[in-house]
Amino acid sequence: MGRVIRAQRKGAGGIFKSRTRTRKGPAKLRALDFAERHGYLKGIVKDIIHDPGRGAPLAKVAFRDPYKYKKRSELFIAAEGMYTGQFLYCGKKANLQIGNILPVGQMPEGTMVCNLEEKTGDRGALARTSGNYAIIVSHNPDTGKSRVKLPSGNKKLIPSANRAMVGIVAGGGRIDKPLLKAGRAYHKYKVKRNSWPKVRGVCMNPVEHPHGGGNHQHIGHPSTVRRDAPPGQKVGLIAARRTGLFRGSK
Repeated sequence: MGRVIRAQRKGAGGIFKSRTRTRKGPAKLRALDFAERHGYLKGIVKDIIHDPGRGAPLAKVAFRDPYKYKKRSELFIAAEGMYTGQFLYCGKKANLQIGNILPVGQMPEGTMVCNLEEKTGDRGALARTSGNYAIIVSHNPDTGKSRVKLPSGNKKLIPSANRAMVGIVAGGGRIDKPLLKAGRAYHKYKVKRNSWPKVRGVCMNPVEHPHGGGNHQHIGHPSTVRRDAPPGQKVGLIAARRTGLFRGSK
């Protein structure tokens, strides 16, 4: 009977919970309402702020409530080129300008978008990390669906009513600069979650990891593991369709 391995301990939370105390709040699009479905709303960028543990900056945007006499403050992921004092327009009738939010079906093919909704009204789920964007590939007005190319290179069919922000996420090029030293990695992950440093399985004992033990560090069996493997065994390349280097372009 081996020990409970790290991957199993992560499920319970405990010391592996994400560090959220200093975070600024959930970055989402406006809740979908009548004004956005049929017309547009004007907001003003009040501030662009850093969110600890996130590579992309956030934008604080103030809107007037369309139904009550009050102001509503929203927290968006900032698009590259956004500035304080900028007017943003959200809705079906908004113009195609950087920072504006409109349904995918209203945008021409080839538009770069970010913070794209996966399901209508989910307030943004795809292409949200710094420097990322999705590209609108085609529209099918008969089915009301649009095809988009995601940052991974996959193409996905989504409803044309799904909203997205025009432009690419700010803070791009973040991974071009190497971390260089352990201290930088330490601070990077300190504010995210307890996932660094990672001890390799092959340098453990057999009791602590399926890859542990043996003279010379080696795995000793294929590193691929089936999808329905029990939790203590499920390490390495899980349900790999292929292994090895990627050759050529995507």
